[in-house]
Amino acid sequence: MNFNFRTTTSYLVSLLTPLALIGLALRILLTPLFYTLEYNMPYFPADEYGFTKEDRLKWAKPSVEYLVNNADISYLGDLTFEDGSPLYNERELSHMKDVKDVVKGSLSVWYISIGILAILFAIARRYDWVTDYLNGLRRGGWWMIGLAVTLGLIAGGGILLNPDIFWNFFAWFHSLFFEGDSWLFYYSDTLIRLFPIRFWQDAVIAMAVIALGGGLALALGIKTR
Repeated sequence: MNFNFRTTTSYLVSLLTPLALIGLALRILLTPLFYTLEYNMPYFPADEYGFTKEDRLKWAKPSVEYLVNNADISYLGDLTFEDGSPLYNERELSHMKDVKDVVKGSLSVWYISIGILAILFAIARRYDWVTDYLNGLRRGGWWMIGLAVTLGLIAGGGILLNPDIFWNFFAWFHSLFFEGDSWLFYYSDTLIRLFPIRFWQDAVIAMAVIALGGGLALALGIKTR
């Protein structure tokens, strides 16, 4: 294997590293840990339409589970309040189907990136260029640090400085994955009551912190001879 192949592969490792770290952060956020912590934060906005913290915990559980299981939309469509009215309306259910597709695609990218990194590590060991591989990880860690800081500033700026900072990012992100205004809802809709904008600001911050930790560990923790 010549030098160009080793160098190219090292940069491929660098490119895959942020994908692996962001995917890890996303998967952690798709567990009960994040929404449970979030709903228990003292600053988290109350629902003006009547959801208690316990209500939010109850209904967030199947909503998040749906995104990572193999069930169809009836998993959410069959859910009802005590008075028999549906938890989600048709527009919300349609959006959740779209969200599930995005989540499944994102997690697939994560699995693939981890798989390729593992294969490249095996090749690196076989042909004695582990140092190039580790340099790629370290470089990818630095790239992840830059990206994580940028995301943290966007979400943090939306909280501390101007809500438009995060909202513009939020709208741009949705324009990449969803058609038209299919992701916009009334404040009285269940999705907004469960997951207001502050939820997503904190989710981006949490993702940035997790990915930043991984980036720092790689960038500063890997030593090569």
